[in-house]
Amino acid sequence: MALVFVIESNPTDREGLRRLLSADGDSVVMATNYIEAAEEAIAAQPDLVLTDLDLPGVDGLRVVGELRKHSEVPLMVVSSRTSSYDELMSISTGADDFVRKPYDERILMARIQSLLRRCRPNNMVRYMTHRGVRLDLSSGQVACGTQKADLTKNELRILGLLMSRAGNVVTREEIVTTMWDSNAYVDDNTLTVNVNRLRRVLDSIGAKGYILTHRGLGYSV
Repeated sequence: MALVFVIESNPTDREGLRRLLSADGDSVVMATNYIEAAEEAIAAQPDLVLTDLDLPGVDGLRVVGELRKHSEVPLMVVSSRTSSYDELMSISTGADDFVRKPYDERILMARIQSLLRRCRPNNMVRYMTHRGVRLDLSSGQVACGTQKADLTKNELRILGLLMSRAGNVVTREEIVTTMWDSNAYVDDNTLTVNVNRLRRVLDSIGAKGYILTHRGLGYSV
């Protein structure tokens, strides 16, 4: 399981990438401010960044350059620009791979997995830590002090998303669309149930009150 940060302004392409990555078991965080997308990506500490080149208010090549200047995160450009020049500039600026749209979904996922394998040792464990809670994205375990607990896939995705945005409110709508392919299949109560179950797990390991509720907005840690 990987944490993937996606910088994509086209709604159809954005949801397509979310669906593909979620189906593969990955957690997905979407950029919310394209001009500050590089800063958002660095703050999220993802395993992989996927970015388009055609972004509102900023050239994607600039985002690639800013990311590479401050981070060694694996970086793939997925773009409708099809010229060899755009591919050359993307790689020269710091991208690790370049995929043209429209893409074959199976080939895209294979290239994503290949890039992750190349850039991350097989024995590397992916951890996230915040306020004394340690999340192991590889094993699906959460720990606080010496106490540990296993999480379900949805609990892992919710906690991973909240920790990747630590200190910020994550809206209920964003959590739903990140955790599931479409909010048409998930009512508001389903999210509440999953969050409450996650809270009970955290309570059991000594992290009581770790997830904060912001009425009418969402949650934060």
